[in-house]
Amino acid sequence: MNLLSTYMKIASYQLIKRSFAAFICVAILSVGASTSLYAQSGEELFNQRCAQCHQIHADGTGPKLYEAQKRWAADGEAELIIEWVQNNPALRASGKSKRANKIFAEWKGSVMNTFTDLSKEQVKSILDWVDTQKPGGDGKGKDGAAGAGATEDGAKKEGGSGWLWYILGAIFITIILSVSGVRRQLKIVTSEDPQTESLTYWEEFRAWSWKNKKYVGIVSFILVLSLLVTFIQILGNINVMEGYQPSQPIAFPHSVHAGVNGIDCKYCHSSVTKSKSAGIPSVNVCMNCHKHISGSGKPYEGEIKKIYAAAGWDPTAKAYTNKTSPIVWNKVHVLPDHVYFNHSQHVVAGGLDCKQCHGDMTKLQSTAKVHSVGELNEIEGNVKLTKPVLTMGWCIECHGKYQINLGDGKNQYYQEIHERLKKEKGQKTYKRFLNDNKGVSVAELGGWECAKCHY
Repeated sequence: MNLLSTYMKIASYQLIKRSFAAFICVAILSVGASTSLYAQSGEELFNQRCAQCHQIHADGTGPKLYEAQKRWAADGEAELIIEWVQNNPALRASGKSKRANKIFAEWKGSVMNTFTDLSKEQVKSILDWVDTQKPGGDGKGKDGAAGAGATEDGAKKEGGSGWLWYILGAIFITIILSVSGVRRQLKIVTSEDPQTESLTYWEEFRAWSWKNKKYVGIVSFILVLSLLVTFIQILGNINVMEGYQPSQPIAFPHSVHAGVNGIDCKYCHSSVTKSKSAGIPSVNVCMNCHKHISGSGKPYEGEIKKIYAAAGWDPTAKAYTNKTSPIVWNKVHVLPDHVYFNHSQHVVAGGLDCKQCHGDMTKLQSTAKVHSVGELNEIEGNVKLTKPVLTMGWCIECHGKYQINLGDGKNQYYQEIHERLKKEKGQKTYKRFLNDNKGVSVAELGGWECAKCHY
């Protein structure tokens, strides 16, 4: 029995040693997998972080990025460009960089986003990749445009390392099962009870569970509760449209029209002040400008030719051919049929800015999309909300936070309710509204009444 005991100790030691070695290997693989998720190329990082505001060979919402390193080096601040990208307000405040303040002044105080989560190496990889995109080349920076689907492509590439986690999970499960099997065999060999050898895995598990029923009960309760919470979260995410960006027949860059050229949203979406729908501009609205603007660079020329084909316009003859074809746009912001939403009510009566719901279109280089609530909250002047965009909770939360300006003389829509509140019977209610330090919200004027939004 002493010999057997010695053998079992050696076997146990070897098992522990091998298990530890396997754990170390898997840990190394985990670190490698984690690192690979962040070791993205300069192109991917550019598409994800920069393409919304910057073009490569031409100024957009921000300055062109091609040879930016060379320009900073010419001013003797080659290393400071990294700090500029990571946290430009901090660099300007530090007084270390004259070029930082020069750029800030040239762009009339336009504030660039901070990217403190990017490492020095990641910023360098972006700038190095941009400098490889020669004018007229075949890269995504061709003719200074990053492409309408740049951000979408980058997001797809970002998830390319997900399969590594499945492999690591399979390895972990294999190790756990192997260790459990060896442990069971050791227990059978060392046990003096003959019934132990005849126990199946299930019978052994039942016996162990009964022996430790207190802990099994706690774990089971936590597991059931977790599954219930997960199920409720899944139900809550049904039909959540955040990030939805359908393809469009024409790669329309809002940043060029609303941003660079400063075209008012209401010029193209003219019914927004008069109707329930903001409206999609007809091709003749496009032709008001594009009779004379055919675009510069192949990406823009190609898209504008689609407008000419739809309008039946011959740019060479400067005349209409009467051969037209419709532009079939794909709807982006979709509400259920039982929901009533009126654009004019919000824009005219409510004085709401388009960016509150649609984001800052002056910086959106690609076609329209449903922005996430996090993206909308980053925009200066927006009411900060927490619920997913286009959900009922999002609307209710906004109605509860958005303040109405009563009696300022600018909006006659609220004049009647203002006069009622000023009367003797309404003074107590008016004071209650004012004394809560929140003003008068949409909800307090009936914005939470069901029939306001539902038929």
